Amino acid sequence: MGDIKEVYLDYQSSKPVDPRVIDGMLPYFHERFGNASALHRVGDVATEALEESRRAIADYINADHDEIIFTSGATEANNMALIGYALKNKRKGNHIIISEVEHISIRNIAKYLEREGFDVSRVPVDKYGRVVLRKLERRIRDNTILISVQNANNEIGTIQPIAEVGKLAEEKGIAFHTDAVAAEGLLPIDVKRAGVHLMSLSSNDFYGPRGIGVLYMKKRYRVNPILIGGGQERGLRSGTEDIAGIVGMKLAVEIMKREMPGEVDRLQGYRDRLINTVLDEIPDSYLNGHPTERLASNAHFRFDGVEGEAMLLSFKDKGISVSTGSACTSKTLEPSHTLIATGLIHEEAHGSLQLTPGRFNEDNDIDRVLEVLPEVLTRIRGMSPIYNPKSR
Repeated sequence: MGDIKEVYLDYQSSKPVDPRVIDGMLPYFHERFGNASALHRVGDVATEALEESRRAIADYINADHDEIIFTSGATEANNMALIGYALKNKRKGNHIIISEVEHISIRNIAKYLEREGFDVSRVPVDKYGRVVLRKLERRIRDNTILISVQNANNEIGTIQPIAEVGKLAEEKGIAFHTDAVAAEGLLPIDVKRAGVHLMSLSSNDFYGPRGIGVLYMKKRYRVNPILIGGGQERGLRSGTEDIAGIVGMKLAVEIMKREMPGEVDRLQGYRDRLINTVLDEIPDSYLNGHPTERLASNAHFRFDGVEGEAMLLSFKDKGISVSTGSACTSKTLEPSHTLIATGLIHEEAHGSLQLTPGRFNEDNDIDRVLEVLPEVLTRIRGMSPIYNPKSR
């Protein structure tokens, strides 16, 4: 790449581990390497670190420490929440509700549950990707046992009305799960205020290490374990705890708790600059997602006459990392299910660009993207046999 500075604007798909977190984790790879299940002093040190981390994460989301279960990540937490709860409560009913714009892990878990005899309803969203509450309520049945609606969308950044969903679920006596990964560090998370009974979190989305996550499970709610072994995590998630990773998640959460207000303001400034400049200066450009109820770090666009993969490769040649949507589905040729759910046709959905700045971006990174984007679009549109500029 020569002297070109690499610019990374894909923080939604993956975040670097904060160096302060790495420093705090290092002793747990050697000096404090113990197994939390061991009944000696080295094991006691590990147990103390494990429980301190549990308390810190519980405090961040306004939960009790014994409502926190450590997992290998948000995908496992989602599996434990949906599959574990469905299996534990199948005598009460076999109907589950999710939204049309859930993360691919939730969508695939729902398909698995359907193969296992459960009935899954999918709630439509409006043109901004926001769940329509009246349509959700109409899908509730006597045998509905679980509702799962994300806190915010990982692709287009739309914030969901989870407090209203939680209130509805509580009134109907139905368990409510939310995948809160996309909202981590960008929105306040309060499980009591939101009326959430089950919640999935990921360490990496707090700038902590990969391979660690959390399932919050409110007292009196129960799930079947999906991993069987030595009975760690109250018998719900067997396997020796990764103390270094868990401490890393705790440290990342503590940093985020201290710095979130200032960081959110800075990221929102980047977001608004990207959105305003693109919509004002680039013809035939459109914003995907809600214009105001959106994550502070999310600028998601679509462009007429442009194919998303061509944009990504063009940016890559310029040393800029961006995306078209969820990294978990980027290897398929299918258009984003989220964009299709908002009413876009395939051709429109394929011309999308997701820009998600993060903690280590600077003003000149935004300058660089806004400098390159018009060049990229002009070149691709110039080669397109279908691009027909709209009059303005």
